[in-house]
This record gives sequence, C-alpha cells and structure tokens, in this order.
Amino acid sequence: MALLQGCVQRVFFGHVNEATARVLAAEGFEVHAPRLPRCCGALALHAGEDRDSRRLAKDTIEALEGYDTVVVNAAGCGSAMRDYGHVLRDEPDWAERAARFAGRVRDVSEFLADAGPRAERRPVELTVAYHDACHLAHAQGVREQPRELLRGIPGLELVEPDEWQICCGSAGIYNLVQPEPAAELGERKARNLLDTGAEAVAAGNPGCAMQISAHTERLGRPLPVFHPMELLARSIA
Repeated sequence: MALLQGCVQRVFFGHVNEATARVLAAEGFEVHAPRLPRCCGALALHAGEDRDSRRLAKDTIEALEGYDTVVVNAAGCGSAMRDYGHVLRDEPDWAERAARFAGRVRDVSEFLADAGPRAERRPVELTVAYHDACHLAHAQGVREQPRELLRGIPGLELVEPDEWQICCGSAGIYNLVQPEPAAELGERKARNLLDTGAEAVAAGNPGCAMQISAHTERLGRPLPVFHPMELLARSIA
C-alpha cells in the first residue's frame, strides 16, 4: 500500500505519518510512503482553484495508481482523493482512470477496522473524547470505524461530546478566509470537548487538531489532540 504523506500532515504532523506506518506494518501490511506527491490538491479544491486542483489530482494519480491501496490519515485529503472521479469527470483521458483510482483510496481507520486487529494491544490508561472531522464523518461516511479502533485499546475510555456533527471551524481554509465565524465554531467545539471531562482528544484531520488545540488553549484549559493512529501505535508498542 501507499501511505500519502500529504503537505500539512508532513510539515506539522510528521509524527502522525510515522505512527500510521508503524501501526500498518505491525498489522502485517507492506507500507510505502513515497516522497511524491507533495500535495493531493485538497486545499486547492477547498479554495475553488479548479485548474490547480485538477493538475495536482493528476500528479497524485500518476504517482500512486500502481499500489493496491492508497491509505490516507488526513480526512481532508481522503475526501478530495475519493472525489477525483468527479473532479476530472469532463476530461475524457482521465475520467475513468480517476474514478478507478478513487476507488482504491481508504481512510486508515476505515481500512484497519475492516481488516481486523492482528498485533497485540496493551493498555493505554486515558480518557479520550472523539472528534468527528467533517471531511471524515460527513464527506466519507466514516464514523464508527475510528471509535471501534479506539475501543479496542485496553484501558482507554472513549467519551462523546455534544453536537458531534457541527464543524470545528477549520474546514479546509475556512478559518483563514472567515476567521470570525470560524473562531465562534472553534470555541463552541472546544467547550463541548472540554465538558466531557476528557484528558485528551482524538481527531483524524490536521486542520481540526490545530483548531481544537488553539481554542482549548484560548479557554485556558489546553487538551492534547492525538490522531487515533498515535494512540494505536502507543498501545501496540
């Protein structure tokens, strides 16, 4: 399989990519993390930059279409890549190829939940609130699988915040172009997570992780935000 390194994920959350590769390898899969592509085009797609997003989609397909599965650990990237068939639908030389590639893209939580556990899990004593990234829960329909993986960790207590379905305000580039409403959403999400009494948050998207961290700090009650793969890697190690 290919593990997409991504752009934001690679720069700010390289440790998440490392944890993801370790978990997949421990579960018995041959993992490649190619240097290219640098960007899958998700941010350009969010911004409405059609020409750039199509170019980056083609680069990604050319780089990764030789793999059986393309695993993604950033929800925004996964939702964009699974939509390549739509993005390139009007280009006769690419439409079918893009749709075929999109069918091989899987979020890592979805992939591992379907595969079932092989490596032994050891206790991680922690109370964790799970945050549903919009690009994972709404765009890809992946909600139960990350929870299933986290519940499989001995000692980990999973708690649910109110208003799971609302956005944290990150939303691709929304917090950059609409900072005031994004901040209102961020504070609302942070308060809901803090009200669970959790010691940490699990979130499957880098934008969400940065937004939640910023707003829990702003409220004076900082919560660490982990990717589910980090918690799984800790348990397996």
